Amino acid sequence: MSDPLANIALSAIRVFEAAARLSSFTRAAEELGMSQAAVSWQVKALEKRLDQPLFRRLPREVALTPAGERLARAATEAMAALRSAIGDITDSGAGVLSITVLQTFATQWLAPRLGAFQVAHPEIAVRLDSSQKLADLMREEFDVGIRGSRDGQWPGLESVYLFPSAQTVLATPQAMAALGPDPRPEDLLSVERVGSEGEWKAWFANAGLAAAPADAQAAPRITADTQVLEMATAVARGAVAIGSPVMFGADIAAGRLSQPFEIYISDVGGYWLAYPSDRRRTRKIAAFRAWLLDHVRADPAAQRQLARRAAG
Repeated sequence: MSDPLANIALSAIRVFEAAARLSSFTRAAEELGMSQAAVSWQVKALEKRLDQPLFRRLPREVALTPAGERLARAATEAMAALRSAIGDITDSGAGVLSITVLQTFATQWLAPRLGAFQVAHPEIAVRLDSSQKLADLMREEFDVGIRGSRDGQWPGLESVYLFPSAQTVLATPQAMAALGPDPRPEDLLSVERVGSEGEWKAWFANAGLAAAPADAQAAPRITADTQVLEMATAVARGAVAIGSPVMFGADIAAGRLSQPFEIYISDVGGYWLAYPSDRRRTRKIAAFRAWLLDHVRADPAAQRQLARRAAG
């Protein structure tokens, strides 16, 4: 019996898989570093070899035929298996681990600990990106990402839960002095509040002050793009802000900030480590995953929030 793969080049399957996944010859060409004409030629040659169309050509995209859908499923699985196997063979753990991560997570939690990772794995250099843009881990040059999500579900990615993203009121020593020895949520009306109006409304509502005086719902005077900037502003002004007690756990432990209330917002979901499913066994990703989970287990603030979430 003849081999059905005879005379079908792997390059043609690779081009077909990209075009099927992206529903576009143009986008496939951009991903593969080819011309659109070359992609079209490879697909036509494959269709001729199989003696049936794999795509319907539409004005702005292409759509798979039933035969194309069947081949696309197999091609995607095959290319993923090949990438994984080649990665396992060629990756010795050396090289650069590229991480895309939320800015506050990067500056407040990850960066202070990364030195320990490089001591444990001196053969792995780390490139850390903390831009606000959500990177596409399936297409961009990042190995792993740390993201906030309700369920950690992203197409093509495997994710590992780290800890809750719950946020609460964090206060500077000056603000704590103004609140007094036994503060109540309504006492926050007498101190300067930093952060978004929506977050403060949600916090007051969870504190049972949804029907509080009008000034409880007034917009805070200063807002910023990230928790770390808002907290820095609060520290500079002796104010209060909304933030994660895990992200600012070191400041709380050192007395630079205090958490006066066990009342939270954003109490759904958490922070997740994510990476392409077909690269889960890559040595540098596996090493970082194990190291990261060890440090989450060693962080009292993270464990406190995990225990609180488990208690329901």
